[in-house]
Amino acid sequence: MGIKSFIASRKQSKNVSQNVPIKVSDYMTRKLITFRPEQSIEEVIQSLIKHKISGGPVVNERKELIGIISEGDCLKQISDSRYYNMPLEQQNVEHRMVTNVETIDGNMNVFDAANKFLESKIRRFPIVEKGKLVGQISQKDILKAAIKLKGQTWK
Repeated sequence: MGIKSFIASRKQSKNVSQNVPIKVSDYMTRKLITFRPEQSIEEVIQSLIKHKISGGPVVNERKELIGIISEGDCLKQISDSRYYNMPLEQQNVEHRMVTNVETIDGNMNVFDAANKFLESKIRRFPIVEKGKLVGQISQKDILKAAIKLKGQTWK
């Protein structure tokens, strides 16, 4: 291969890789199952089972992210309910959700996001723009992106 054809192939390769979506916002889920702080834990459990999800963001009436509720949080409530003999329907999301929520930037490269998942051991990151919840990226979304981008230049 001559130098001119090498440069031409690199330019073509560079143009292709620039057009390939590799940002978190390209692969995040935008239609989310969300929860409200006043919802009962029993409602959350039913929703998690129905939608086959392991947790979800908790938002206020302005769609601002205020927490995350997970299967583990619900399991803790079940355990406490049994131990203290408290009916499940008396407890709500506000008392069980995690409020110190780490978010991720929608403009982040998906492979940088993969590293963030590995470092944090978190299964999902909410994406917030201008104070509002706009999406969520999960480990599975990153796997889908990797498969879709297979064979592309990853930068």
